[in-house]
Amino acid sequence: MSVTALACTAAIGVVFAPIAAGEPAGYRPAIVPSEPGPPQSDHLAAARYLDTHPNAVPVGVNDFGCVPGAAHPRPIVLVHGTDSSAYSDWAGIGPQLVSAGYCVFALNYGGAPGADTYGTEDMRISFAQLADFVDDVLAATGAAKVDLVGFSQGATVSRYYINKLGGAPKVGTWVGLASPSYGGVMYGLVPVGQAVPGMMDVYAKVTSTAAVQQAQGEPLMVELNAGGDTVPGVRYVTVGSRVDEMIQPFDNIALHGPGAENLVLQDLCADDLTGHFHMVYDPFVQQLLQRVLDPARAPAPVCSAVPLGTGIPQVIIAGNS
Repeated sequence: MSVTALACTAAIGVVFAPIAAGEPAGYRPAIVPSEPGPPQSDHLAAARYLDTHPNAVPVGVNDFGCVPGAAHPRPIVLVHGTDSSAYSDWAGIGPQLVSAGYCVFALNYGGAPGADTYGTEDMRISFAQLADFVDDVLAATGAAKVDLVGFSQGATVSRYYINKLGGAPKVGTWVGLASPSYGGVMYGLVPVGQAVPGMMDVYAKVTSTAAVQQAQGEPLMVELNAGGDTVPGVRYVTVGSRVDEMIQPFDNIALHGPGAENLVLQDLCADDLTGHFHMVYDPFVQQLLQRVLDPARAPAPVCSAVPLGTGIPQVIIAGNS
């Protein structure tokens, strides 16, 4: 599902590192951003920084000399959402994970040639880009497995890699933040579009190919969940909000297969009304993620009130600035 067009990726005097594997003509290679950028408190602050630092990555992330320690033997790979980037979605959480002692990595995937954002194109290309990146991380760190943390579309891309591309043996824990596990109906627009010939193609032009591919009942989502929404050997955790602005019905966030744990934000902190867009910048969710990744060592998250609609104005401004 969509966040917004936050990442400016025009290279002016900056060298970008593409993923090694080739993509079909008409697709932009995935990028491994390499310029350390400071922590941010919301998407707008991240977008403004990206305006002048298009190769930004959260500070400490993508250190390919990082050696996993005994406490955290699996590197973490962060997978951003639609119309976004590694920096715009992970500038809050990424540095916190690095400070906690993890080796942390993130790529910019699914971009169109000449576009200034990522995560918009056919997700079948994005699946392969993530698979190549995971292999690069494992080779660089010497680790046997990674943990995958996906936000929004990133949850779909990373779960497809595990379930359908043979990634399960390379993954310990998968975490989906605001995961569109069974897609969404977009306030009823999706059923209308699916009932009118050609309308979903119109939706794709207005939003993006990747956004429409994640709608409830679309072929790719049906394929992803066919035969069960989890596979053996991987721990699956979703973190969702009852007031998610993008995924309705809310129950579509949950997974149902063996090994799945579904955490509902308001069940853990009733006064936190964070929805879809603010999920990765919500302090409780950030702390909860560390607890999910390391239940034995990470402290319990601290519950604080968050008003309904928090983060939405920042996303709108960032997308139109």
